[in-house]
Amino acid sequence: MQTPYDWITVAIFAGLIVIFLQRSVGEGEPQDSIWSYLPPSIGCALANYAGNEGYDLLAILGIVAVLAYSFIVLKPFQRQG
Repeated sequence: MQTPYDWITVAIFAGLIVIFLQRSVGEGEPQDSIWSYLPPSIGCALANYAGNEGYDLLAILGIVAVLAYSFIVLKPFQRQG
Protein backbone atom coordinates (compact mmCIF):
# COMPACT_ATOMS: atom_id res chain seq x y z
CA MET A 1 0.00 0.00 0.00
CA GLN A 2 2.36 2.63 -1.30
CA THR A 3 0.39 4.79 -3.72
CA PRO A 4 -2.90 6.68 -3.51
CA TYR A 5 -4.27 4.24 -6.10
CA ASP A 6 -3.71 1.36 -3.68
CA TRP A 7 -5.70 3.10 -0.95
CA ILE A 8 -8.49 4.36 -3.20
CA THR A 9 -9.10 1.08 -5.02
CA VAL A 10 -8.95 -0.97 -1.82
CA ALA A 11 -11.48 1.40 -0.21
CA ILE A 12 -13.82 1.07 -3.20
CA PHE A 13 -13.41 -2.71 -3.18
CA ALA A 14 -14.16 -2.81 0.55
CA GLY A 15 -17.32 -0.81 -0.13
CA LEU A 16 -18.35 -3.31 -2.78
CA ILE A 17 -17.83 -6.14 -0.30
CA VAL A 18 -19.97 -4.39 2.33
CA ILE A 19 -22.78 -3.79 -0.17
CA PHE A 20 -22.69 -7.41 -1.32
CA LEU A 21 -22.69 -8.82 2.21
CA GLN A 22 -25.47 -6.51 3.37
CA ARG A 23 -27.66 -7.38 0.41
CA SER A 24 -26.99 -11.10 0.67
CA VAL A 25 -28.35 -11.32 4.23
CA GLY A 26 -30.66 -8.30 4.58
CA GLU A 27 -34.41 -8.62 4.47
CA GLY A 28 -36.01 -6.33 1.93
CA GLU A 29 -32.67 -5.60 0.30
CA PRO A 30 -32.29 -5.96 -3.47
CA GLN A 31 -30.85 -9.35 -4.33
CA ASP A 32 -27.90 -8.82 -6.63
CA SER A 33 -26.14 -11.48 -8.61
CA ILE A 34 -22.52 -11.96 -7.65
CA TRP A 35 -21.67 -11.47 -11.33
CA SER A 36 -22.75 -7.83 -11.16
CA TYR A 37 -19.82 -7.20 -8.79
CA LEU A 38 -17.24 -8.64 -11.19
CA PRO A 39 -16.85 -5.60 -13.51
CA PRO A 40 -16.14 -3.07 -10.72
CA SER A 41 -13.81 -5.52 -8.97
CA ILE A 42 -11.78 -6.05 -12.12
CA GLY A 43 -11.94 -2.31 -12.77
CA CYS A 44 -10.41 -1.64 -9.34
CA ALA A 45 -7.58 -4.05 -10.06
CA LEU A 46 -6.89 -2.57 -13.50
CA ALA A 47 -7.07 1.04 -12.26
CA ASN A 48 -4.69 0.20 -9.43
CA TYR A 49 -2.26 -1.48 -11.82
CA ALA A 50 -2.42 1.44 -14.27
CA GLY A 51 -1.82 3.94 -11.46
CA ASN A 52 1.09 1.99 -10.06
CA GLU A 53 2.66 1.83 -13.52
CA GLY A 54 2.45 5.60 -13.94
CA TYR A 55 -0.59 5.83 -16.20
CA ASP A 56 -2.36 8.36 -14.00
CA LEU A 57 -5.03 9.47 -16.48
CA LEU A 58 -5.98 5.88 -17.29
CA ALA A 59 -6.14 5.03 -13.58
CA ILE A 60 -8.35 8.01 -12.80
CA LEU A 61 -10.66 7.19 -15.70
CA GLY A 62 -10.83 3.59 -14.45
CA ILE A 63 -11.75 4.70 -10.95
CA VAL A 64 -14.42 7.04 -12.30
CA ALA A 65 -15.80 4.21 -14.46
CA VAL A 66 -15.93 1.87 -11.46
CA LEU A 67 -17.77 4.45 -9.38
CA ALA A 68 -20.18 5.23 -12.23
CA TYR A 69 -20.93 1.53 -12.75
CA SER A 70 -21.45 1.07 -9.01
CA PHE A 71 -23.90 3.97 -8.73
CA ILE A 72 -25.81 3.13 -11.92
CA VAL A 73 -25.98 -0.67 -11.70
CA LEU A 74 -25.59 -1.54 -8.01
CA LYS A 75 -27.36 1.58 -6.64
CA PRO A 76 -25.75 1.57 -3.18
CA PHE A 77 -27.77 4.53 -1.90
CA GLN A 78 -31.20 3.47 -3.14
CA ARG A 79 -33.80 4.53 -0.61
CA GLN A 80 -36.24 1.99 0.78
CA GLY A 81 -39.89 2.74 1.14
